[in-house]
Amino acid sequence: MKMLRITNHTRHTTLAEACEQARSFVARGRGLMGRTDLAPGAGMLIDPCSSIHTFFMRFPIDVVFINRAHQVVGLHTAMPPGRPYAGARGARAVIELPAGVIAASRTQIGDQLELDAA
Repeated sequence: MKMLRITNHTRHTTLAEACEQARSFVARGRGLMGRTDLAPGAGMLIDPCSSIHTFFMRFPIDVVFINRAHQVVGLHTAMPPGRPYAGARGARAVIELPAGVIAASRTQIGDQLELDAA
């Protein structure tokens, strides 16, 4: 599986050093369900995707919604397990990260992200 490094170009911070890509129908549907944790520096890019849920998950996650140009259009911090979430207007993809990454990276709506091969 091709891994990505995701950086916040606007803030000069890193969101994930090893971000998995979920591009197939099955992988997008499964997401992080059933996992016991998400390691520091890890993440999952779900593309295409404009909304998510945390049903059948065991840990909270930070969620970053991005548009086609990889600009942040929505954020949700420490989303607990078992919750639906509507998404964000203009979202093309979702990045799921360990809780606390959004605050640590100072990521905000409007920031420009870079997705590069890890």
